[in-house]
Amino acid sequence: MSMPPPPPGNPYAAAPSQGNPFAAPPQAPYGHPQPAPGYNQPHQTPGYGQQPAGVPGVPACRICAAQPAAQVTIRSHVGLLLMMRFKKWEGPFCRTCGTALRREATTNTLWQGWWSPFSAVIFNPYTVIHNVVVRGKLNKLPEPGPAMYGTRPAPGKSVLQRPVSYVALVPILWFLYLVIVQP
Repeated sequence: MSMPPPPPGNPYAAAPSQGNPFAAPPQAPYGHPQPAPGYNQPHQTPGYGQQPAGVPGVPACRICAAQPAAQVTIRSHVGLLLMMRFKKWEGPFCRTCGTALRREATTNTLWQGWWSPFSAVIFNPYTVIHNVVVRGKLNKLPEPGPAMYGTRPAPGKSVLQRPVSYVALVPILWFLYLVIVQP
């Protein structure tokens, strides 16, 4: 006994609507609505790596899209007893956003980065020195223009005005104690 062949086409596909006033309007890819008649392109927020509206050829901040911005990498390091954790934020940052992010990352590095032998000797000093170099690059930038997307993070207090950053003195004083007092 043989089965008849299946009908052509997809039986589960919806029938095309012919002038249905209750049908949903056609959508552009990824859920963006179709542009209104008379406009060429819909408004799209540029993503990371895309140039927002502003001065062409001048990099814009990754956080607030203000110009000018510098291409820097901000690093953070956490030294645990048996493990280590590295973080980095790459991208162009304006002076305000970069300073806020750098201060937070450096403060975390100063109080959480010393608790592993390799961290205390190699990785934490490298991270702190790297962020000092980034500070110089960010301070050379002029004040950024208006934030195009949302608000900027507040830079907050400088690193040396944050009490938690002085935890870094504990391993330094311990090392000096071992070198000076112990013969």
